[in-house]
Amino acid sequence: MSEKKKSSYRQKKALRGHTCSCCGRKTEFNWTCRCGFQICQDCMEENFWGMSCNGITWQCPDCGGQNGFGNQ
Repeated sequence: MSEKKKSSYRQKKALRGHTCSCCGRKTEFNWTCRCGFQICQDCMEENFWGMSCNGITWQCPDCGGQNGFGNQ
């Protein structure tokens, strides 16, 4: 891939970002469920007590699906 294509892809990806389903802010990283729910790190920290009971997985508030934190 040419250098021009790589830079344009990165620019588009940075502009697109991810929108948090809780606060609506655009961030570079969100925890994402298979159903499409996205939560930013700040909102995850605020709501951690209600979304995880073991610190290994978190439960999606929209669909109830279990998602991992990737710390295994």
